[in-house]
Amino acid sequence: MVRVRLVNVTKKFGDVVAVNNVSFEVKEGELFTLLGPSGCGKTTTLRLIAGFYKPDSGEIYFDDELVNDLPPYKRNTGMVFQNYALWPHMRVFDNVAYGLKLRNWPPRKIIRRVKEMLNLVGLAGKEKRYPSELSGGEQQRVALARALVIEPRVLLLDEPLSNLDAKLRVRMRSEIRKLQKKLGITTIYVTHDQEEALSISDRIAVMNKGKILQIGDPIEIYENPRDIFVADFIGTTNFIPARVVEFDKNAKKITIKIDDQKIVKDYYGHAEVGIDVIIAIRPESLDIVSLSEKPASKPFIVGKIDLIDFLGKIIRYEIETEFGLIKVDTSEKSLREKFKEGDKVVIVIDPESIRIFTKLSAYSLN
Repeated sequence: MVRVRLVNVTKKFGDVVAVNNVSFEVKEGELFTLLGPSGCGKTTTLRLIAGFYKPDSGEIYFDDELVNDLPPYKRNTGMVFQNYALWPHMRVFDNVAYGLKLRNWPPRKIIRRVKEMLNLVGLAGKEKRYPSELSGGEQQRVALARALVIEPRVLLLDEPLSNLDAKLRVRMRSEIRKLQKKLGITTIYVTHDQEEALSISDRIAVMNKGKILQIGDPIEIYENPRDIFVADFIGTTNFIPARVVEFDKNAKKITIKIDDQKIVKDYYGHAEVGIDVIIAIRPESLDIVSLSEKPASKPFIVGKIDLIDFLGKIIRYEIETEFGLIKVDTSEKSLREKFKEGDKVVIVIDPESIRIFTKLSAYSLN
């Protein structure tokens, strides 16, 4: 196992800054995910770690060894590419054995090692098949076995499940996680799929425009996003405009106003009275009740149900309000009978579940 550390790493392609002063550390045996939209710099960061690109500035360390000038084959990393990059003219055995042959392993040892790997990824008995004779999930396993067979110091996975259908993706991400835990190998995983990242990772680094916006475990990233981009990118979030009307630094309380509704919330930072803010709240943190059930002690917003979506375990209500469309998720099946599209309803807000962001800044007030 090895620690991977990036210190102020920057990479440019012409005038485009693909990776902008990025720093983070991946712990030994950790599954660390780089998450973000297309073009955010996550794959470039992975390729810098692999040695396919050289940083314009900054340092990359494996443990305490500076690897900036080491070529890929001397870094001993195993990489699984988005398209798997299997040799179509080679059988499964030869694809997996390729890296060992380059390292001049003796034939008997190669046979034993390849069989171990194919058994580990559930492909025993398929050594003589060609990639074209395998399913997408099986091809992905061959690519994984090929990356692991060389006993890499670090496993790098670049969107490894993006070519699979939805159901297979869920199964394969579970298998990758179990295999990674079993081997205890330091792993850096790249994806744009937030659900995939939340389910598979020990920690996640959310990237946008070449920068890392937040690093944390999945629960922290989901429940306590540090800025509007993270709140919007991870899961589904409602954004509602508001204004700061009171701020008590000593009592650590902030009061914001949505239209004529006041929300009082614990607050440990600094805020100025009169500034515009945006509150972020997850659909599952909202409730809906009828107009006659308006709460006396909680803030609320009145709206009309525009759409009802049945999503299996939950029902999603899209409600048109003066602040735009607000989504509410509930698992209460009784509401299916109670409310219909076109009904006027009351959206009840839980003050403890909101996050407050400045309107013009990328950063959260709290």
